[in-house]
Amino acid sequence: CDVIVDEADKMNRLVKKLLTLNQLESGNEVISMGRFDVAALIENYIQSAEILIRQSGGTVRFKETGPVYVWGDEFKTEEVVMNYFSNALNHLSGEKIVDIKLKMNEKLVRICVFNTGEPIPEEALPHLWEKFYKVDKARTREYGGSGVGLSIVKEILKGHKATVLAKSGADGKGLRIIMGFPLAEGDKQA
Repeated sequence: CDVIVDEADKMNRLVKKLLTLNQLESGNEVISMGRFDVAALIENYIQSAEILIRQSGGTVRFKETGPVYVWGDEFKTEEVVMNYFSNALNHLSGEKIVDIKLKMNEKLVRICVFNTGEPIPEEALPHLWEKFYKVDKARTREYGGSGVGLSIVKEILKGHKATVLAKSGADGKGLRIIMGFPLAEGDKQA
């Protein structure tokens, strides 16, 4: 009975994710745009994920000081950060470090999430945001990945007119996800 209940819960979460993705793709999901501090959002999420971080045995580095205001939907942006962060924790190896950085220019804030995990083959990188695409199908079963989360994230970012890019780490190890969000009006950096 426990196995049946567990599998039913997994199926329920998958159906909810597919419904969310369908709403986003059809343009029926409402995005409430506003000005918010993305540095505080990330810091708060890291604090709330303390148990997950300890369970992974990883170290999270995020040293942003002061507010960094962007224009977007705060709750949907938190969903994006949560997805990339949990993926980074689930795929840690080696030094087990998740490094989050904010880089700003006159128009954008780039949120970079890097983890010291196994590299993703270059030919797989463009497919990461496809529904049900999994680089290592056996490994994602270990933590319950459905292959839908990154598709949802891609649609949320598209609704924000934000950019996203995935590339291997500088030394060929790990994965770096880079998202570009528009700075809030009046918060342009020099």
